[in-house]
Amino acid sequence: MLKPVAKRSLAAEVFAQLRDHIVDGTLEAGEALPAERTLAEQLQVNRGAVREGLKRLEQAGLVSIQQGGATRVLDYKRTAGLEILASMMVRPDGTVDTQLVRGVLELRTQLAPIVARLCTQRASADAHAELSVVVGRMEAARGDLPALQRLALDFWAVMVDGTGNVALELAFNSLASTYSGVLEQFTQILAVELGAVDDYAALVQAVIGAQPKRAGNLATKIVARGAEAIEGLLAAVDAVQGAR
Repeated sequence: MLKPVAKRSLAAEVFAQLRDHIVDGTLEAGEALPAERTLAEQLQVNRGAVREGLKRLEQAGLVSIQQGGATRVLDYKRTAGLEILASMMVRPDGTVDTQLVRGVLELRTQLAPIVARLCTQRASADAHAELSVVVGRMEAARGDLPALQRLALDFWAVMVDGTGNVALELAFNSLASTYSGVLEQFTQILAVELGAVDDYAALVQAVIGAQPKRAGNLATKIVARGAEAIEGLLAAVDAVQGAR
C-alpha cells in the first residue's frame, strides 16, 4: 500500500501519502494506523519524519493520535476542513474527481451573492475605495487574462474583507488556496468570467450605492459565467475518464 519516500521533505511526503489513502478510502475511518516504527520501515524514513507527518494529519483533522495508544483514522467528511480540498481534486491514479470540483464550484456560486450583499451593507469607505482601485486595474488590464485572474482574486478578497465576517474570510482563504493550485490551467477556460470587467465595475457601484439585491445578482452573474465554462470542461473530462 505504501511506497518508499523519494521526493519533497520527508514529513511532507509521509503526510501526503497517508492523506491520499485516507481520502480515497484505502484507510477507513476508525482504522488504526501501524505503529511509528512500522510506518518508518514501510516508508523508508526516520521516525521523526513519521511523527511530524502524523502531527500534520492530526492538525488537518484526518487522524486522532492517542498518547500511548493507536493513531486512528477519522471520518474526514466530519472532521477535516476546506484546506484539504486541493489535494483531493486529483486522485492518486491521476484522474480528476469531477464531482468534487463541481462541489467547489457550487460553494463558490452560493457564497458570491452572500458576500456581495453583506459587503454592500457593511463595507467602509476605505473598502469602497479599494474596490474601485482594483476595478480600475482590471479595466486597464482588459485582454490580459493572467493579470485579470490575479486581480479577480484581489477583488473578491476585498469584497470578503468588506463583510467583516471572519468565518467567510477563512472560507475564502481556503477556496482561494484550492483555486491557486490550478490557476494556470483555468485561465483560458475562465476567460468569459475574467473578461466581464463591466460586470465587476457594476458590482462595485452597487456596493457603493447600497444596493444589496443588485449586488447579489451581479455577483451571481459573474461567477455563473465561470461555473458554466468549467462545467463544459468537466463534462469532457467525465467522457474521457469514463472511456478508460
